Amino acid sequence: MKGKIISAFAALCFAMPLTAWSAHPGQAQLVAEVAKDTGKDPAALNALLDGAKRQQSILDAISRPAEAKPWSEYRQIFLTQARIDAGVRFYLDHQALLEQVGKKYGVAPQYIVAIIGVETFYGRSTGKYKVLDALVTLGLYYPPRAAFFRNELKTLLELPDTQLAGPVDTLTGSYAGAQGWGQFMPSSIRDFAVDEDGDGRIDLKNSLPDIFGSVANYFVKHGWVSGGPVAARAQPDAAAKVLTVKDASPQWTIEQLEAWGYAPLQHLDPGAPSSLQTLQGANGPEYWFTFKNFQVITTYNRSVMYAMAVNQLAQAIIEVVNAQENASR
Repeated sequence: MKGKIISAFAALCFAMPLTAWSAHPGQAQLVAEVAKDTGKDPAALNALLDGAKRQQSILDAISRPAEAKPWSEYRQIFLTQARIDAGVRFYLDHQALLEQVGKKYGVAPQYIVAIIGVETFYGRSTGKYKVLDALVTLGLYYPPRAAFFRNELKTLLELPDTQLAGPVDTLTGSYAGAQGWGQFMPSSIRDFAVDEDGDGRIDLKNSLPDIFGSVANYFVKHGWVSGGPVAARAQPDAAAKVLTVKDASPQWTIEQLEAWGYAPLQHLDPGAPSSLQTLQGANGPEYWFTFKNFQVITTYNRSVMYAMAVNQLAQAIIEVVNAQENASR
């Protein structure tokens, strides 16, 4: 039903005339807010916004998210051999820097690589849309989440030049307005991006230290536990208690879940806070114990399938890296 509602909104937006952003009553208020907060010239802000265009392809894309697929199909998008192989090469090519950043922030390097691998195929596909067009299109023409994207647009206009990869009207990214190899929204750039290379600016498109450091810092600021588990398979017995799980927040101990009929397939700390996720795999339901670090990945993207894809890609990459290193000794 949700997909049908979103499609209906997209169809409605398609039927709407191509009203310029400047004709929208919200522009004056937005410009006034940004000018007040930053001291930027209102005329320059209006000129910038007047150059933005509504893109129907953006409305089409947001109406068919990959997360609408079952896990068995979603997994095939991100756990391909090509993506794993490219991730291994990427890890080995940048191993020293990745491990330096990983040690500094307490985030295993393979998870930094996996985020970049899932988001942009290791920087190969960072998005073709003008960020300004994306945020104006969704902030003005997409009622279901207009408030969110309007706030992201405001944040973009308020960011100092030193926190962007270039002038605002030249930035490109995803259909949702995310930028760089790690696909940060403007508010994430503001709150979590770091100048890891120390050159006085944050560049999430051209600086690998900034890219790696920003992903790692994002994880840390959301509660990443250094050395902590992410996810582990669970095997339910015939009488396992049926659980209602709303999100990835750890809410039961492994010991409690075992008592309810879910056995771990590897040694786990009985007192570890965890959750239980059920995914529809190719061979039927899959049951997973998930931990705080899994929840942290869902703050990057709310989908449990997204977090599992990142986790499994990270594990696949580090398994090959370790095997190659062991073979060379």
